[in-house]
Amino acid sequence: MNRLHFGDCLTVMQDMPLASVDLIYLDPPFNSQRQYNSIYKDETGRPLPEQIDAFCDMWELNDETEEAIRHTPTIMERDHGIDKATADFWRLWMNALRDTNPRLLAYLSYMVQRLLQMKTILKPTGSIYLHCDPTVSHYVKVMMDAIFGYANFRNEIVWHYYNKFAAGRRVFGRNYDQILFYSRGKSYYFEPQRIPRDKPRRQLVRENVGGVLKNKRGPDGKVMYRTVTDKKMDAVWAIPALQHASRERLGYATQKPVKLLERIIKASCPPDGVVLDPFCGCATTLEAAQNLGRKWIGIDIAIHAVKRITRQRLVERLGLVEDEDFEITGIPQTAEGALDLWTRDKRQFQVWAVELAEGFVTKRQSGDGGIDGRLWYDVPGERELGSMVIEVKGGRTVNINVVRELRGVLEREERVQLAGLIVQHELRPRQRANFAREMGKAGEVEIGGVAYPRMQLLTVANLLDGKRFQTPHVMGKHQLQPAIPGISR
Repeated sequence: MNRLHFGDCLTVMQDMPLASVDLIYLDPPFNSQRQYNSIYKDETGRPLPEQIDAFCDMWELNDETEEAIRHTPTIMERDHGIDKATADFWRLWMNALRDTNPRLLAYLSYMVQRLLQMKTILKPTGSIYLHCDPTVSHYVKVMMDAIFGYANFRNEIVWHYYNKFAAGRRVFGRNYDQILFYSRGKSYYFEPQRIPRDKPRRQLVRENVGGVLKNKRGPDGKVMYRTVTDKKMDAVWAIPALQHASRERLGYATQKPVKLLERIIKASCPPDGVVLDPFCGCATTLEAAQNLGRKWIGIDIAIHAVKRITRQRLVERLGLVEDEDFEITGIPQTAEGALDLWTRDKRQFQVWAVELAEGFVTKRQSGDGGIDGRLWYDVPGERELGSMVIEVKGGRTVNINVVRELRGVLEREERVQLAGLIVQHELRPRQRANFAREMGKAGEVEIGGVAYPRMQLLTVANLLDGKRFQTPHVMGKHQLQPAIPGISR
């Protein structure tokens, strides 16, 4: 069955069978130092003050990244059979970048860890297409040469989107991306593609005579001609970028056209093959694979992509039925599943819990005063939305200081009227009483003639049972903008 996974692709791929995928297409972040946000709007049409990241490609070195960088040369040699000279080159290269471009170093480390894993799940006859732009393409190719082998480099495909480009006064227009095409080995599946010519062309007929191509002649001794209407596809692909009015457009900043992905899949995935997109985003690859009758696996670290954009595309646009045509994994449905997610990925547990409470995840992952998300609601008679700050605690030990610090946020932030605490484990009776007493000190707030407790507590079990924070009408979760054209809500 086709599968859609929520989680870090590195973790998901580590659990996948070896040599199980025919084609990998990935369109990862480009280290462009920008954040791309999905576009949610509330039911009044106003943009929410803070939107969850569709993905974030801002990179910083930290202790975890530094540790991964130190161990990468050893892992390359020991676990992936990469020669010592290449591993030593990686070590020298990373040391040089640490001082000159640490953000690039963090990005490359992130990519190397995942590309190494992709190699293990790719079939011997498989191929990988990595989509990038001039920002990092030269660095990425060096990595790909080291991991997949210089001899297995097949093409640098240039996607020329002639209807869109970023111009400058002192540079040529930037209207192309690169797609690096590597095979897993020498014997790889490839079906040459042909495209229509602008106009028919008269061409000599050639034949093989003793190993030499010669012009073929007819019974009258004259050379023979044929009229051709197509030609072999080259590595420069003129495919228009999606425009804002396109029926395909889902509001994802980096969304690619289905036609681009269908071309790749036709060329490098056999009819009964499996396509993997480890950064599947709004599911363009999955739609293209489905259109062509291939099996597919998608992975995305943004839970809203899995739960909203992707499911809408698969269910509403393609008419697929969850649990019949595809399954979604990694999103906890039980308390045990939530605990497993927290054990594997604490950040993603926070994302899941905030989303389940109908909130939006805080953009920054640290240095935000312990706030993991916000819930936005309409305030009658006011133009601006009101908000509840949300903090998530997954560990077994949650002390009273967490409540006090959350009260501090409530008192400091002028536009914040409510605060919610989500805990994974049930509080002991005495602990629950202490929390209730401390939260009660914050009092109540009247909004639209209704009194709401300023501080509230929910457990993961409460959320899974359908209980939610007491707030006015929650905004932003009832409609995804822009909607898929032609599909009613």
